[in-house]
Amino acid sequence: MATDKAQTWVYAEDYIPEHEVVAAARKTAIDLGAQPVSTGVGAALRMLAAVSGARAILEIGTGAGVSGLWLLDGMAPNGVLTTIDHEAEFHKHARRAFQAAGFSTQRTRLIAGRALDVLPRMAAHGYDMVVIDADVSETPEYLDHALRVLRPGGVVAVVHALWGDRVADPAQRDADTVVMREVVRVLGDSEEFLPALLSVGDGLAVAVRR
Repeated sequence: MATDKAQTWVYAEDYIPEHEVVAAARKTAIDLGAQPVSTGVGAALRMLAAVSGARAILEIGTGAGVSGLWLLDGMAPNGVLTTIDHEAEFHKHARRAFQAAGFSTQRTRLIAGRALDVLPRMAAHGYDMVVIDADVSETPEYLDHALRVLRPGGVVAVVHALWGDRVADPAQRDADTVVMREVVRVLGDSEEFLPALLSVGDGLAVAVRR
């Protein structure tokens, strides 16, 4: 049976409608040059937060708050989202988006700084979910920290895991593609995670910590 994969992808991406506050944050992110997650990725992150009953989520890469809005909507009502970004300007807009969506300031902790400087201070086994959406070249190190800070049964999610459809093409050998391909391979081979690779958005690698 012939199928149109592009049409199917668009259908899946549009399956869950985007709230107007999220749409506004998306526009802001694009204006700032921060690449927001797609609607399909956002919906997947929300579902993962909900199904894991997440009360503590650590996000590496705040942007303008698009992914944070989806995560807050899915996690426990009293849960706290800790999100790290080195761009203070991004945090200003993310904070505004969280408030516009009606989330209490007590439910978000925004930390300004380079992620690899901040992550060593995060509590071991202190988080139910870790979302990685930052400097691709540092993603392997982010993954090491995720293993340390996740509780058993916790979820790690790596955004842009297919990197513009380049990861699946072995002929693509630019530095960022090679790094993301290795991250996906490591997750797939790890004995400490139960992984899956989803084709939503630009790819979403997810894994449960054993």
